[in-house]
Formats: sequence, structure tokens, C-alpha cells
Amino acid sequence: MKYIVILADGMADYKVEMLGNKTPMQYAKKYNFDFFASKGEVGMVSTIPQGMPPGSDTANLAVMGYNPVVYYSGRSPFEAASMGVEMADTDITFRCNIVTLSQGENYRDRVMLDHSSDEITTEEARVLIEDLKKELENEYMKLYPGISYRHLLVWHDAPTGYKLIPPHDIIGRKVSDYLPSGENSPVILEMMEKSVPILENHPVNLSRMKRGLKPANSMWIWGEGKKPLLSSFSEKYGLQGTVISAVDLIKGIGKCAGLKVVEVEGATGNVHTNYLGKARAAVEALKAGDDFVYIHIEAPDECGHRDEMENKVKSIELIDEKIAGFIKEEMEKWGMDYKLMILPDHPTPLALRTHTSEPVPFMIYDSTDVRNNTCSFDEEGAVLSGLRFDEGYRLMDYFIGE
Repeated sequence: MKYIVILADGMADYKVEMLGNKTPMQYAKKYNFDFFASKGEVGMVSTIPQGMPPGSDTANLAVMGYNPVVYYSGRSPFEAASMGVEMADTDITFRCNIVTLSQGENYRDRVMLDHSSDEITTEEARVLIEDLKKELENEYMKLYPGISYRHLLVWHDAPTGYKLIPPHDIIGRKVSDYLPSGENSPVILEMMEKSVPILENHPVNLSRMKRGLKPANSMWIWGEGKKPLLSSFSEKYGLQGTVISAVDLIKGIGKCAGLKVVEVEGATGNVHTNYLGKARAAVEALKAGDDFVYIHIEAPDECGHRDEMENKVKSIELIDEKIAGFIKEEMEKWGMDYKLMILPDHPTPLALRTHTSEPVPFMIYDSTDVRNNTCSFDEEGAVLSGLRFDEGYRLMDYFIGE
């Protein structure tokens, strides 16, 4: 038996008037999803433990079978693991976005316009981070370039005591109420403020503005954490597996769990990612001997953050066609028994442009146990099924059959 998870980040949503009062999942043409659902089972799962923030870090830990209450130590340490950055027990890591703030003399009066700087390219961002390194690094604080707007700050022998807000939670708001707070936060805020004069008139940003793109004119630091300690996925479930994702967070969780990570050319973390390349990589990993693949697609989440309704629907349709459809066709050709689970990690409603904690729908199909299911694979149909997991980390046990 082969086990396949398709994780469509942020796919769940609220009903949208312009979509005929349907959610993007309900509105999208998803022929393969619907086929699998009609022959399998659907239900609801709570991926965010009560009292924890609704992040992709906690949610994906839960989906992979790890209780976030036990295993969560912060978001950025997983990104550090993906990037090959070694952490000491006394280190604290931070996610460092390069964002677009409105213009203004006073940093506190600026507005968060875009958490991704118009999804800045990795190549442009690397140039900016390298110049920030020259001006802002010291023997304790080190910057590491990542993918697109997502970068890493490591503070060696760091003190604790911060309250930091994700930039995607405050789009369209003045930053004054969301600046770093806590005992040692002034150091973080000073770095953010010092980044502005370095970035605002940088040639990369001048070029971007000439092309009608938003400038990456400030660092925004958040997502602090300590070195994570995950138990081995293979020991936990008796399966050898691979993670396929464009983002360091998910690759890092995979690495910390002892799973292999496959890099796919053209995997971007947005709606223009290489969907088919991810599907091919998954099938190749299974044929090479893996028992389990975890395919993570960031696109619906990014579209939710950017309030891109048409692109969110399009991303769901592309996941259905290019990934679920390809896997269905290849597994049937191969004749191998398999189980497939499709779900989001959390909702990213277009109306809110950030994550929420509500339960999300999941679908499980077993090629050896074909069923007759009448509940649709969407937010409403999954509720009607009556199948529900209030502790999200138990869903993987159910899927694998532990």
C-alpha cells in the first residue's frame, strides 16, 4: 500500500457573494477531487489546537501526525532546518519577511500593504538580503536568504521574551499597534527600522517600481522559536517517505521528522508553481520505493492572503487537474494499491486575508475499499458526513490505519 497526502494550503474559505454564495472549493471545477470523494469518505478535522495561533506550522504538524501542543517550538526553526542552518540550544530563530509598507516619515505611522512585496522573486530578494547582511549583521545576529519574501534571522545566545505579529495578519492596517513588544523586542524593532533606508532606494526596488511592482521596503521579523525535536515519522508509522514543497517551513518539518525532501524545478510557492512537476516527483518517489509522499501546495493560501478570488479558484482547479488527476492516472497504470488524502491545513478566507482556526474538510480514498459516498468534498459536505476529528494529529493515524 502506498500513502499519498495532497495538502492544499489555505484552500478552505467562507462563502463569497461573487461566486454565487459558494466557497472557492464549492465553485471550482474539481472533477478528480469529486471522483475520489464519491468513492471514499469525507469529514472535518480541527488542525489547530485550542489557544494556539492558526499557522501553517501548527496545522501541518498536526496533519503529519504530531501533536502541536507537544512538538511545536516555533515556526522559523523548521525553516532553519530546511535551509541547512545548524542551531544551538541557546539560539533563537525568526522568520524575516521583506514586506511593502506605505510611505511615511514615522515607521509607526506606516501601513502594511503587502506581506510578500508583490511576491518578489527569489533572485531579487537574495540581493536585498545580502545588502542587509552587510549593514545589520553582527557576531550574534545572522541573516540567511530564503525563497521569495521568506528569509531567516538567527540570534545566537539569545534572550527570550517577545511578542511578534505575522505580517499577513495585519494587511491594510497601520503597524503601530502590531510592532514587536516584550522585554527584548527593542532589538528586533531597531533592525526593522534600520532596514528601511537600506531598502527604500535600493536599485532592486527602483527597478520594481518602474515595472509597476511594489517595493520590498522593510524587514518584518516574527515567528520566533527554538530548536525542534520531532520523533521519526518512519518509526512512528513504519513508512519511508518524502516531502514535496516549495516552502522552507514544510521542507523543514519533513527533515526534522526524518523524511526525504525533493526539490522540484519551478516550484514557487504561488499560483504559478509547477503543479505537474510536484505530481511527477511524488509518483517517482513512490516507484523508487517510498511508502508515503506529502505534497504541499502553497498557492491557495497565497491567493487568500492577497484577496485574489479568481486565482484561488484557479489554484484549486490546477491542483485537481495537474496533481490529483496525474496521480490517479499514474497509480491506475501502475496497478499499485494506494490511499489518498486531500485537505487544507487551515482556512485562509479571502474576506479576512489571513488564517483562521475553524475545522477544515478532508477526503480519504482507498483503492482497495471503494465506497459510495454522497457527501461532497467541500466545507458544507464534510460537515454533513458526520465524520470528525477534534484532535487533528489523530487523522494521520486514521489514514494510515494505526
